[in-house]
Amino acid sequence: MITAATAPQLLAQAVPFLQAAASQEAPEPEKVLATVLFSDIVGSTARAAELGDARWRELLAAHHGRVRAQLARFRGVELDTAGDGFFARFDGPARAIRCAQAIRDTMRDIGVQVRLGLHAGECEVLDGKVAGIAVAIGARVSARAAAGEVLVSQTVKDLVAGSGIRFEDRGLAELKGVPGQWRLYAVTSP
Repeated sequence: MITAATAPQLLAQAVPFLQAAASQEAPEPEKVLATVLFSDIVGSTARAAELGDARWRELLAAHHGRVRAQLARFRGVELDTAGDGFFARFDGPARAIRCAQAIRDTMRDIGVQVRLGLHAGECEVLDGKVAGIAVAIGARVSARAAAGEVLVSQTVKDLVAGSGIRFEDRGLAELKGVPGQWRLYAVTSP
């Protein structure tokens, strides 16, 4: 029980604790180094209109199943889907590239073309997902990929040196909303 006599003692103990707590900086957010992959079906709106809702839904289910099978095979983590696109992360860039190639290749027999983009960087972890500028760069790289192309940033290319993966320089590009110019590469190895 707090009385008038014990209140000053309690306050004397609480004040230093509260001052120390207030002076501490916020903890550093959780961050991971990750390779992010974005995929998108090329011409999906026109294809959906051509097929009709029921057949488009079937094609989309086949697409999603194939993407998820490759993510499992290459230890990718599905983070989000938006219609016909996927967002995933990997702990290794070479594995992410090989997954992207496998996704692209497995779509051929169902008549679907995809574009895929990858970037690697430090990402903040929010609610089990990754976020931050590295994720935005990955999405912008993907948007610049041509049909059937796996496009990567210079960062990804540099990280897989010695892996045997080959690239073709696609030149410098401005990525919408991202400062500076970014050198992009198409994956050419089989």
